Amino acid sequence: MANNHLNLTLKIWRQESPEAKGHFEEFQEKVSPDASILEMLDDLNNRLESEGKIPVAFESDCREGICGTCGIVVNGHPHGHLPKTATCQLHMRNFKDGETIFLEPFRAGAFPIIKDLIVDRSKFDNIQQAGGYISFNTGSAPDANSILVSKEVADTALDAAECIGCGACVAACKNSSAMLFVSAKVSQFAVLPQGHPERYERVHEMVLAMDESGFGSCTNTYACEAECPKGISVLNIARMNREYVKAEVTIPKLEVNVR
Repeated sequence: MANNHLNLTLKIWRQESPEAKGHFEEFQEKVSPDASILEMLDDLNNRLESEGKIPVAFESDCREGICGTCGIVVNGHPHGHLPKTATCQLHMRNFKDGETIFLEPFRAGAFPIIKDLIVDRSKFDNIQQAGGYISFNTGSAPDANSILVSKEVADTALDAAECIGCGACVAACKNSSAMLFVSAKVSQFAVLPQGHPERYERVHEMVLAMDESGFGSCTNTYACEAECPKGISVLNIARMNREYVKAEVTIPKLEVNVR
């Protein structure tokens, strides 16, 4: 490693449009070990633009591992090989000098490629919208504080709420299942008293929206949990399945909004 830089071969997926045929394009880059993958792509794009070439299209927003917008498959792993790390927090010091790095978009039929490393994850938005809102009126702060919630229940809800909806679980699953994402969104409300009024209608509508969106089924390989940058537990899937069975039994058929 000369001058404290890494000499890397980048093989990046390029695809002009959803209908175009994609391919890997190779780049030789000298990068700082302190740079993140996104900073490396920024430098690459600056060079490509200075040479009059088309830059690599990729997404990012917070660059703090919070939003999940940056999701890229790095050497076969959604967000890269480090556990509980989003792409934007994956630094080049975790690679070796002379290494070849493959960068490609999340692969799933429900996540069509828009361009290069950018995919359309709007079906996640549709699922969340299907879940609706809670109708519980907390009133003033004292009223809200009068609702007793145990620490165990609060911790369970907050752990589920850490899901950033990045889609790594879908990209990691051999079936392109969205069960981990949906179960996290179901669980964060189902365990809290504020979420109970609509709990059964919520899980019914979210599961229906998931199925209609074309995501695959879950076969319990746990790949989703292993690749999740927030470490969302597959126990949420079991909870969602219980909630769904209860919903099918509890909600009168005439009250179920079947689309």
